[in-house]
Amino acid sequence: MKKLSDEEINKKLKEFDGWTYAEDAIHTSFQFDNFKDAFTVMTRIAFEAEALQHHPNWGNVYNELEISLSTHDANGVTEKDFKLARAIEDIVESA
Repeated sequence: MKKLSDEEINKKLKEFDGWTYAEDAIHTSFQFDNFKDAFTVMTRIAFEAEALQHHPNWGNVYNELEISLSTHDANGVTEKDFKLARAIEDIVESA
C-alpha cells in the first residue's frame, strides 16, 4: 500500500469533518451520551476493522473515543486509513 503525500492527505481530509493529520496519522475523537454508547460504537468499529484487516489506535475514557489511523507497513497514511475512516464515520452517524 502506497503512503500518501501530505498534500494528498490534506485534500482527502476535506471530506471528513473533525479529522486532523499529524505525526504520520489521521486523528479524530467522538463524544457520546455515556460509556455504554461509546463502547457500543467501539464494538461496531472493531468488527469493521477486522473485516478490513486494518486496526485503529484508539482510547476510550468514559464517553469519549479517540482514534488514530496509520498504516504501519507504509509508515504513514494510505488509502486503507481513509477507507476505515469512512466506515467509522458511517458507524458513528448511524449510532
